[in-house]
Amino acid sequence: MIPIVRADGRQELKLLRQLEERSGEVDRKVTAAVGEILEKVKTEGDAAVKEYTFRFDGVETTLEPVGRERLAELAATCEPKVYDALERAAERIRDFHRRQVQQSWMTTGEDGTLLGQRIRGLARVGIYVPGGTAAYPSSVLMNAIPARIAGVKEIVMVTPPPKNGSFNADVMAAAYLAGVDTVYLCGGAQAVAALAYGTASIPKVDKIVGPGNIYVATAKRLLYGTVDIDMVAGPSEILVLADETADPAYLAADLMSQAEHDVLASAILLTTSEEIARETDRELEKQIGGLSRGEIIRRSLTDYGAAIVCRDREEAVAFANRLAPEHLEVMCQSPMEYIGRLDNAGSVFLGKYSPEPLGDYYAGPNHVLPTSGTARFFSPLSVDSFVKKSSFIYFNEPALRQAREDITAIARTEGLDAHAHSIEVRFSDTNR
Repeated sequence: MIPIVRADGRQELKLLRQLEERSGEVDRKVTAAVGEILEKVKTEGDAAVKEYTFRFDGVETTLEPVGRERLAELAATCEPKVYDALERAAERIRDFHRRQVQQSWMTTGEDGTLLGQRIRGLARVGIYVPGGTAAYPSSVLMNAIPARIAGVKEIVMVTPPPKNGSFNADVMAAAYLAGVDTVYLCGGAQAVAALAYGTASIPKVDKIVGPGNIYVATAKRLLYGTVDIDMVAGPSEILVLADETADPAYLAADLMSQAEHDVLASAILLTTSEEIARETDRELEKQIGGLSRGEIIRRSLTDYGAAIVCRDREEAVAFANRLAPEHLEVMCQSPMEYIGRLDNAGSVFLGKYSPEPLGDYYAGPNHVLPTSGTARFFSPLSVDSFVKKSSFIYFNEPALRQAREDITAIARTEGLDAHAHSIEVRFSDTNR
């Protein structure tokens, strides 16, 4: 089921190029269609949002806000076992993200200067939540909780209206637990546009976060600059680094846990043992029969999966850093030894009892992670994603006088005489 290749400096790089091409494709027809939607929502507001919602979802929406009181009522309809699980997960997520909070600071110099940085939450953030079969209460927790901890004043959520008139109780419970202020029933690119531009019903936000289909992802990409976004996410991916002590049954299960997301998802086993690679392939065939998304898993593993047999641990670590995966599992005898060597990964899972779904739902670190190799320079969603920072400066006259010549020298070498004049005018006799 999964191709097994020996690392030789060519085969693994061929796979890397294949993954990059998969992630880099942009559908021009989708871009054009989304661009049209964005422009119409920008000019026609609520009317356009309602029109597209009826066209794409087959449901009429009033865009009436669902506030905290109604969310509490909907949360009460959630199955108690699920609600309790969400509540415990939410507390773990809060505990992790509270540790990320930074404080504003200020420092004074002996010359009377004062410098500092002010950190505060964004005014309003929008969260997109998919509807239908792709309803993820865990993503609501992961997006809203760090925003609330960051000090965001208002959290607005959009999600497609229910076709049968029945709300998704799990998603609404997560919204209530995470501190979402208001929910609007609209989805797709039109909902993203409404958040970015603002309409009579839906307030304009400063940042949009949350997963969605290709139309939602394209809308976020096109609107970046009008608003901030979390990231343009590519297909899900997992890289499992395993030595000869790993259990092939665990390896197979973890590879399939990501392959089931999408036929474009990537699941790669990186090992120093050819026997482990072959045993894992046998386990994949054994386990896939009992899974509801077996066909998606099979296509994903066949097209974008691989078991790469490396010559040694150093080669495996080097390739892992080159790939910079979204999720990286270390299934080795001494997993803690790898922490300081794995530099490029969205989230690292250490040991056989730390499977990737633990991070998706419960452990505490955020599951909104960089994909498509962007873990080389992007970080997971965090409290930092929802704050803005500004610096402040105070100099008195003696301090500015001392810095005067340095400032004007730099200004003039850049050809900016007015900059230099702004300093010198303060020390001109004609202005005293």
